[in-house]
Amino acid sequence: MSLQRFHVGDRLSEMAVHNGTVYLAGQVPDDATQDIRGQTAQVLAMVDKLLAEAGSGRTRILMAQIYLADMADFDGMNAVWDAWVAPGNAPPRATVQARLAKPAWKIEIVVTAAI
Repeated sequence: MSLQRFHVGDRLSEMAVHNGTVYLAGQVPDDATQDIRGQTAQVLAMVDKLLAEAGSGRTRILMAQIYLADMADFDGMNAVWDAWVAPGNAPPRATVQARLAKPAWKIEIVVTAAI
């Protein structure tokens, strides 16, 4: 099967598609001055955009991995996630606390989806 990479940079691609599966790189907010709700909304909008580009969508998510810089932001992140996730299609998900690459980032999300 063919492999396609999207938005390829020197270090990473934002997305790869292989054998009917979409793999997203970790998505982080563009505007890190926002609170957890704002940063989560930004990241989920990026997920939507990339999945649409691959011919997929949030109802087709196979797995989501969420990294929070501070677990104190768990409830705020969940409020945005719960409003975003497709009803009846909540994917398997893991949420962990992790030190992110930039101190201002509060969240990073990695998604795998079917086409």
